[in-house]
Amino acid sequence: MTGMTWHNEPVAWSLNAGTLTVECAADTDFWRKTHYGFVHANGHFYYREISGDFRVEVKAEGQYLNQYDQAGLMLWLDERNWLKAGVEFLDGRRVLSVVVTHEFSDWSVDSAEAAEVVTVRVTREGDAVTVEFIDADGTPKMARLAYMGPEIPARVGPMACAPSGAGFIATFSGWRLGFGEASQNG
Repeated sequence: MTGMTWHNEPVAWSLNAGTLTVECAADTDFWRKTHYGFVHANGHFYYREISGDFRVEVKAEGQYLNQYDQAGLMLWLDERNWLKAGVEFLDGRRVLSVVVTHEFSDWSVDSAEAAEVVTVRVTREGDAVTVEFIDADGTPKMARLAYMGPEIPARVGPMACAPSGAGFIATFSGWRLGFGEASQNG
């Protein structure tokens, strides 16, 4: 995870041997308007800016404690156009979650209990972004296909938020970023 920077640096964080540990601050989130009527863009996001097509993945796990605690990947074009995907703590359990935002956020969840460690993959090809969750056996399962403007550089990387509690610890590992045939690991 070299060459990356913070959008809203967390309370504390460390990067050791390719593993990023993040201590989320309370009352942090990424959300725009829908249903709740508010705009939040104060979640923690460790990113690298990328132009063109790419594939990125990371393993996310967390010490989820409170409703909506979340950890995963984010793709950010600007404050009105972005997506986040990963694990979210909902009604006392971990679920797979995807939020796509084009001025207004939408939210989808998989009602099945998510594993303790989840690999999230986001692939951008032209104007299409595919979100996948990778099973323990390595099988990708598509969760979402979304539009994101193809000519706009994207910020991509691990994201964590604690919207309703006192904060929590999230850990990211297995970072892989690919451009065509080349990739960056760690």
